[in-house]
Amino acid sequence: MGKNVVKYSLAFVLVLSVILSVYSLYHYSGSTEWFRRNFQHSFTQGSTNGSWGSGNTNQGVWQRSNPPQGNGQSGQSQWQMPRSRGDFGGFRGTSSKYGVYIMAYSAIVFLLFILSYYALKNKKLKLDFQNDKFIIVALFLIGFFMRLYIAATIEGYSGDIGLFRSWAQSASQDILNFYKNTPSCDYPPLYIYALYLIGKIASIGNLSHYYNVFLKFPSILADVASSYIIYKIAKKHFTKNVSAFISALYIFNPAVFINSSAWGQVDSFFTLLIIAAVYFLSEKKIGLSSVFFTAAVLMKPQGIIFAPVLLFELINERSLKSFLKAIALSALTALLVIIPFSIGQDPMWILNLYAKTISEYPYASVNGFNFFALLGANYVNDSSTLLIFSYSVWGFIFIVLTTAFSWFTYIKIKNSNFAFVSALIQIAGVFTFSTGMHERYLFPAVALAILAFLYIKDIRLLGLFIGFSVTSYLNMYYVLFTNLGMSFGFVPMMISLLNVVLTIYLAKVAYDFAVLNKVYSFDEYAASHKIHTNI
Repeated sequence: MGKNVVKYSLAFVLVLSVILSVYSLYHYSGSTEWFRRNFQHSFTQGSTNGSWGSGNTNQGVWQRSNPPQGNGQSGQSQWQMPRSRGDFGGFRGTSSKYGVYIMAYSAIVFLLFILSYYALKNKKLKLDFQNDKFIIVALFLIGFFMRLYIAATIEGYSGDIGLFRSWAQSASQDILNFYKNTPSCDYPPLYIYALYLIGKIASIGNLSHYYNVFLKFPSILADVASSYIIYKIAKKHFTKNVSAFISALYIFNPAVFINSSAWGQVDSFFTLLIIAAVYFLSEKKIGLSSVFFTAAVLMKPQGIIFAPVLLFELINERSLKSFLKAIALSALTALLVIIPFSIGQDPMWILNLYAKTISEYPYASVNGFNFFALLGANYVNDSSTLLIFSYSVWGFIFIVLTTAFSWFTYIKIKNSNFAFVSALIQIAGVFTFSTGMHERYLFPAVALAILAFLYIKDIRLLGLFIGFSVTSYLNMYYVLFTNLGMSFGFVPMMISLLNVVLTIYLAKVAYDFAVLNKVYSFDEYAASHKIHTNI
């Protein structure tokens, strides 16, 4: 009876989500007017070389008036893309009216996560998914259509959407000369291929009307794919009902969909690459792991944060063959991705691109709710002095300490199943205690925490998953829906403090497991609370 109720309920929610997504797409006002309105504001606020007016926003480029000519008339208008992120001036989020609905949903979902968790542990949620694929498929489809509805309802963060749109248009016109024609691009080459496809699709007929929705689509698919991977891995360690519950924790997680569907960022796509890289590493498939680690670095420079985890496993294996295979496949992956963009370029162009990207935000914190933000250093130049060192030096010291601790625990445990914990330590430690961190950089911690729990089965990792989900969500929410400004109020400061506490607690959990061989498992938790479990 209970299973039928769940099936009928999911069927109803699925139909409702399909109707809402179709309705939102049918009544979609289109990208053009929103695009023109937001970017006219941004260019007016940010440009110092003439005024930015309305342009052919369906093409992802903007019209700029030339300086007045000798007769006092404005010169002939021309089409020109923004030269850099600085040309956008004051980036804006999206309408705050949507923030109320998102916050209400998030509060309900986080509460349901906690209640469902305790219901499972107390055996008051008795569901049998053993032979019922409908329930699993319905969860993923609901997650997909929910995101599609949000993507068509909330236009997203104007600065990021605008840049992705201009890059997609430029790539679709001439991908081989993309970096020559698009000096505003500070992304490495991998994601440009996805933007190329988006630009080509959006140029078909009237599909440009949905340009902004298309820009969110890769991340939406990555959300669903990541949730499916979590489910498949969970099935190796738990029953299907618990596995479905755990995958639902991810696909309906507000911290996940606010990034992809509401904001329009690509961290979900990046995180999918990291998940694949660490998963293959845990399975001792060094070659595939090397390919995906390299792909992550070729998508975002933050991929370098996770590279030490591959090195830890190579050191543990002490195999020259594995080491050479990793180098060869990483180099081959890099060449295949980079070479098409290298025609006619300076031989050092890719290194210059990374150097430009890394140095673009020389601040102690860039709206990242972390240790330096807690000290009041949001948008404080990282060359400023904190005690005896500059912020940038402190950040480097903390990166070294984080990596050293991650390595120490990895070599103590000597088990590739610890790879997800090490990756979690890397991203949590670097985000919390390094400089130049944006609000979205903690995002991979959400997926890595729940995957670390699946492998280690320490209930504290599930608590860290909930904790990082809340802090990551609130950090992105504040930037997307509120006027955060350069200084933080009480709530952002408390979120920053919570990130510091969570990261230190993560270090304790890792130390307990790796050094003391102590795991606080479900069964131990149940025994200490006199609860009977069957997971």
